Amino acid sequence: MSLVAVGTVAFDDIETPAGRAEKIVGGACTYISLAASYFMTPVRIVSVVGDDFPAEMLEYLKKRGVDLEGLQIKAGEKSFFWAGKYYRDLNTRDTLDTQLNVLATFDPVLPATYRNPDYLMLGNLTPQVQMRVLEQLKRRPKLVALDTMNFWMNSALNDLLAVLKKVDVLTINDEEARQLSGENSLVKAAKIIHEMGPKYLIIKKGEHGALLFHRGEIFFAPALPLADVTDPTGAGDTFAGGFMGWMAKTGDLSFGNMKRAVIYGSAMASFCVEQFGIERMKGLTPAMIQKRVQQFADLVHFQI
Repeated sequence: MSLVAVGTVAFDDIETPAGRAEKIVGGACTYISLAASYFMTPVRIVSVVGDDFPAEMLEYLKKRGVDLEGLQIKAGEKSFFWAGKYYRDLNTRDTLDTQLNVLATFDPVLPATYRNPDYLMLGNLTPQVQMRVLEQLKRRPKLVALDTMNFWMNSALNDLLAVLKKVDVLTINDEEARQLSGENSLVKAAKIIHEMGPKYLIIKKGEHGALLFHRGEIFFAPALPLADVTDPTGAGDTFAGGFMGWMAKTGDLSFGNMKRAVIYGSAMASFCVEQFGIERMKGLTPAMIQKRVQQFADLVHFQI
């Protein structure tokens, strides 16, 4: 099964109660592809960087089985940069700096080998870029997932609604679900969002887990209680990568298997937050991942 991931490959400057990390590698596509690479390869990425992006990081991605043919490298330009500060609860953050750089003129061009994927993950970018990717596909993938944010709901709602008609899974947080639907109840919000196009809705609630909605069915996955949470920046994208990696690996589109994918995505996200940036995502093993998944199972197992 083939998976194409679209999103940013970038630099981050992050401050949390645990400390600060300056100009570390981040970006939605980086987290998505790394997480997915633990379940299947190759993961093909569509993104753009400047020539300031470290060559050793590109080599590491290749070693992880990430196909970089769709990664544009712009000579003489700088990569996308984001800086943010998190507060004590780690759910509240301020954006301190955003430098679009190469992302300002990004036109995603899919290589021929990318245009017939079985699975597609559209990371958080402008809806116009997400639509441009969809328009280049030779056929509809088995599963298309999309991540977005309230910024696009405020600035490009009509474009976002057009893209939503073409996707199967939407992943957003609870605040964004309420804004997009106009409903306070997440159950009512899910029903309205389903009518916009996505058959499945994943509402991410940070330290309070995630909800999966489909045709009136609801599945709840808790977040794993962790003693130390260092950096939540890439957790949502890591979740998406684990989710889509599992779906691509198994090829099972049933709601039951999608529940398992939510747990695997949650497990990968629980690793991600333990260190700054992508550091915790390096060196994981199948045994480590399976042990973490079992911890999720033990957390909610009970008999009536």
